[in-house]
Amino acid sequence: MPLASLRSVSYILGIFLLALAGSMLVPMLIVILDHHPEHLSAFIHSAGITFIAGSVLIGMGYRDRGELRPRDMYLLTGTSWIVVCIFAALPMVIIQEISYTDAFFETMSGITTTGSTVLVGLDHAPAGLLIWRSMLHWLGGIGFIGMAVAILPLLRIGGMRLFQTESSDWGDKVLPRSHMIAKYILGLYSLLTLLAFLAYWAAGMQPFDAINHAMATISTGGFSTSDSSLANWQQPAVHWVAVVFMILGSLPFTLLVAAGRGNYRALIKDQQVRGFCAFLLVTWVLLALWLTLHSEHAWWDALRIVAVNVTSVVTTTGFALGDYTTWGGFAILVFFYLTFVGGCSGSTAGGLKIFRFQVAYVLLKANLTLMIHPRAVITQQYNRHPLDEDIIRSLITFSFFFTITIGAIALGLGLLGLDWVTALTGAATAVCNVGPGLGPVIGPAGNFSSLPDAAKWLLTLGMLLGRLEILTLLVPLTRAFWRH
Repeated sequence: MPLASLRSVSYILGIFLLALAGSMLVPMLIVILDHHPEHLSAFIHSAGITFIAGSVLIGMGYRDRGELRPRDMYLLTGTSWIVVCIFAALPMVIIQEISYTDAFFETMSGITTTGSTVLVGLDHAPAGLLIWRSMLHWLGGIGFIGMAVAILPLLRIGGMRLFQTESSDWGDKVLPRSHMIAKYILGLYSLLTLLAFLAYWAAGMQPFDAINHAMATISTGGFSTSDSSLANWQQPAVHWVAVVFMILGSLPFTLLVAAGRGNYRALIKDQQVRGFCAFLLVTWVLLALWLTLHSEHAWWDALRIVAVNVTSVVTTTGFALGDYTTWGGFAILVFFYLTFVGGCSGSTAGGLKIFRFQVAYVLLKANLTLMIHPRAVITQQYNRHPLDEDIIRSLITFSFFFTITIGAIALGLGLLGLDWVTALTGAATAVCNVGPGLGPVIGPAGNFSSLPDAAKWLLTLGMLLGRLEILTLLVPLTRAFWRH
């Protein structure tokens, strides 16, 4: 790799760290307003260290840097998430006095919008720490949207080229230039966060809880200000607000921008959006019927509880309304399968994404037809886009390694002494960026604090691999990548 490219990567990483240092001003203000000046030094020191490191990286890359090539994006994408997490973990170590392993796990969970936590006593945790966790969600969510819209299609990761916004194979351009798309997406992201905050507040939350949950909901992150998550608020309106904004955070933001600019048909006609919403509705009804028949909940209460938990898992948010692992074996299996689904491409959600399941169905129908009529000429399309060999190969490769990654991490967790339920569901929830797993240890009623440090580092790797679509991190590990 040319030295100029490395300088460019260093320069951009430095900018990211300066932005991270600047964002620490928000928790500083919260600490002052919360009358806990003893926590102020934690953010001042962390911001200072981060600012110095960012300045050094900018200095190293300021001169003789070249333009970033597509291959350089692989290195920048992976290193940016890691470097930001290294410094964003500092306030947690100082305030909470936890190990750096726990702080890095919590930070990676926040940045990747996974929502798995090692912290307990959140109901009485310092306000500065709570707002910082929520901000990590918010910053990671908008960062992933930008990557999913601008970078992953360019890198041809996992069939994401179906959703390019600047190439010739995208027929319905939202806006003519990438920087304009980014500006409108950031504006919409901020507006939805504000609306979620106002809705939570009106539904019964205190303003501080409302802003934290607004950032966690729009980013589909799942960090709460209470150990019992949404179950801490008994108002049904709070639960339905969460459902609505979790869904909005899981829709393609480019299409939400188009709808905001008057092109509602772009959102309504999108095959991925229709499939996502239909899948949620069917799952709500089926599980609500099950819960009604196997509990004392009335239908509407069952529907509300199911809607929150199902939407939370499918959108990979990670909020919980009670312990759904007590609903019986059928429900537990359904929630395990839902872990893999995910939201729409170009959203803050993780998982496999709905479009990959839909494309797999298109390929299945074509193959079944060819088995009956071997000489038939079949045009394979998805969402009015042709499915060429490049897209199909990329999608199959991603799906294969997605599954292999979960299996490998689960085996590693088993070797570390975890029971099979914790190991398998922990690996799945990390790679799919969901948050809680299943079982008494890491289920919706537990957390990850009791796991050994080696398991936490392994799960942290899983979160990063899942968030960056796996192949993005594998490319820089090849010899071909480092050859000129």
